[in-house]
Amino acid sequence: MRHPSGSSSRAWRSASLVATAAAMLALTTACGQEKGDQSPNGQNVGNQAPAKGDGYGAGSDGYGADTGDAKEGAGKAKAAGQLAVWDSKKLGKVVTDSEGRTLYRFDKDTAEPPKSNCDGACATTWPVASPEGAEAPPGVDKSLLGEVTRTDGSKQLTIDGWPMYRYAKDAKAGDAKGQGVGGTWYAAAPDGKKAAPAAEAQPPADTAPVDPAGLSTRKDPKLGEIVVDKNGMTVYRFTKDSAWPMKSACTGACLEKWPVVPPVEKNDTKGILKKGFVVFDRPDGQQQQTIDCWPMYTFSGDKKPGDTNGQGVGGTWYAAGPDGKPVGAPK
Repeated sequence: MRHPSGSSSRAWRSASLVATAAAMLALTTACGQEKGDQSPNGQNVGNQAPAKGDGYGAGSDGYGADTGDAKEGAGKAKAAGQLAVWDSKKLGKVVTDSEGRTLYRFDKDTAEPPKSNCDGACATTWPVASPEGAEAPPGVDKSLLGEVTRTDGSKQLTIDGWPMYRYAKDAKAGDAKGQGVGGTWYAAAPDGKKAAPAAEAQPPADTAPVDPAGLSTRKDPKLGEIVVDKNGMTVYRFTKDSAWPMKSACTGACLEKWPVVPPVEKNDTKGILKKGFVVFDRPDGQQQQTIDCWPMYTFSGDKKPGDTNGQGVGGTWYAAGPDGKPVGAPK
């Protein structure tokens, strides 16, 4: 029996390698990787160093407290004094202390009965507002003001039962950098509720409601064109995920903060890239919608349509653009 010549054998191996490479290229192109602007694990090439905390926006203790960034002495309580109301175009009416510093409320506290659940390192990042000298803002019912005794025996100002705090990273009057931190901290309104802008004009009662698409886009004043689900809630990308191979790095407790976007039919979309619009069968058994093969999520910290409280959380979460790219992520 004659053996193939050396040149024929080499030609056969070359043809086999070319065929394999072509198949891999076709699969890669199907998942939107042909542009080469992503590394294999889904991180942006040249991305910034990982942010502190767990990457899920919980900080080191789940309270949005990161003592490494808190200013020296920031945890000391200061007298609230004469309260005032700041009318913010973005946040609505916000209550401030006598120095014009934004006051915040914490979702893990309770108002009935009043109780603070922010102690230790948390209280360093979120200094309590002392009730000393507190006076209601003009036009606000003074009976809403009160105080609660903390676990260390000190007193804390309450508004309609909700304990009030400042934020260590607010450097000056008018800052509201604590808004939405950890999905649990919000600027306080004069009545103790979460500050919110005035409701947008509603359509006339005789106008038939339009059934929104499963996924569509809206024009955000700061971020531009971003994806929203059928309820108008912002859709996000996680930079620790990858599209090829398709993989989600958000599992377990992460999914409580960042629920997956369930499958959506292609014909139930508007303005969304259809290439790579496939359903991801997750290892945990859930099915998750992808755009350009990137898994999509919503954020539990977004309470109403138009909220973008998840933007930039942990340096890893960003609103998704109609092409599936993370809007505003470092290049």
